[in-house]
Amino acid sequence: MSLVEEFDKRGNWFFKHRSFLPVILYPLATIVLILGFKQDIKLPELSWSIICLAISLLGLLVRVLVIGFTPKGTSGRNTANQVAETLNTKGIYSVVRHPLYLGNFLMWFGIILYVNNIWFAIACILLFWLYYERIMFAEEQFLKGKFGDQYLKWSMTAPPFFPKLSGWQNANLEFSLKNVLKREYNGLFALGISFAYLNILKNFLSTKQFIITDFWLYTLVITFLIFIILRTLKKTTRILNVDGR
Repeated sequence: MSLVEEFDKRGNWFFKHRSFLPVILYPLATIVLILGFKQDIKLPELSWSIICLAISLLGLLVRVLVIGFTPKGTSGRNTANQVAETLNTKGIYSVVRHPLYLGNFLMWFGIILYVNNIWFAIACILLFWLYYERIMFAEEQFLKGKFGDQYLKWSMTAPPFFPKLSGWQNANLEFSLKNVLKREYNGLFALGISFAYLNILKNFLSTKQFIITDFWLYTLVITFLIFIILRTLKKTTRILNVDGR
């Protein structure tokens, strides 16, 4: 099997299981904290918490810009196989080809930084890159095969991962807040749980008590309430339904 075929095969396998990567980070972060590796950033806890949460929320914002303008017939959360009825090249896709993965990275990077160990952060970045590089390769092979010159022309102007903001073109669709609310409440709640878990673990290792700081308690409560409200609306009403998307 050629290297291109191997990358494509691996990428499609990772694509089907892409939601499982974050699960690996929890035991790794737990081990780093339990082993007592040095805390590299010397900032007050609240200041560092706000910075890390802001980075994660920036990642969520990137995802919002994708989901809010997502046309019908794209892969989204589908894991069975690649899907693309149209090639989306406008909006955030005009400045970066894989904005969802950029958003995912920033969301988890904030959590990774909260562990506060430079070597752990570097290791996670490398793991993320090895994992998603193959997924991006497989997706681009699929898109190139389906859309041909249209894809190649787009790939010449939009970089794969690091945005080129000067190339921004407005999206063809109107922004759908309903689509965002329907699809992104899980990710927001995952942030609340993840930061709360790490904060409780940090406090237990330093005080031998299971406590959570007020900042992360409020964050957890807010994200939980948003999760409950939006999940209830999605499951029991049609309020968040979006025609054709």
